[in-house]
Amino acid sequence: MFHVTVRDRFMIAHSFRGEVFGPAQRLHGATFVVDATFRRRELDADGITVDIGRATEELKEVLGEMDYRNLDDEPAFAGVNTSTEYLARVIADRLAERVHDGRLGEGARGLTGIAVELHESDIARAGYERDL
Repeated sequence: MFHVTVRDRFMIAHSFRGEVFGPAQRLHGATFVVDATFRRRELDADGITVDIGRATEELKEVLGEMDYRNLDDEPAFAGVNTSTEYLARVIADRLAERVHDGRLGEGARGLTGIAVELHESDIARAGYERDL
């Protein structure tokens, strides 16, 4: 299995509902370093997994939709605990839409999966993987 990983970061504010979250129930900020990994079984006709430049641009666009925002105020996240795991799924799904729309190039249609990992700190991270 071949893979290419691109990285970016974004900053948000949010709060959680539920006693399990303790003080994180109050509004707080988070800065995430994001790794998006694109997988495929065989290289495309150009000998690559995915165009790294396009993958980097599309990840930046997806993160830009959330960057410097209070997710508690975003209609797309109404009534949802925007946990690290949940946000990883949102990012993976939005990248998958872009693969299907052809925004990562025709060769990217041969991708078989995407994995997104959000690093909360140097000691904690969470992620989500999905098939394409």
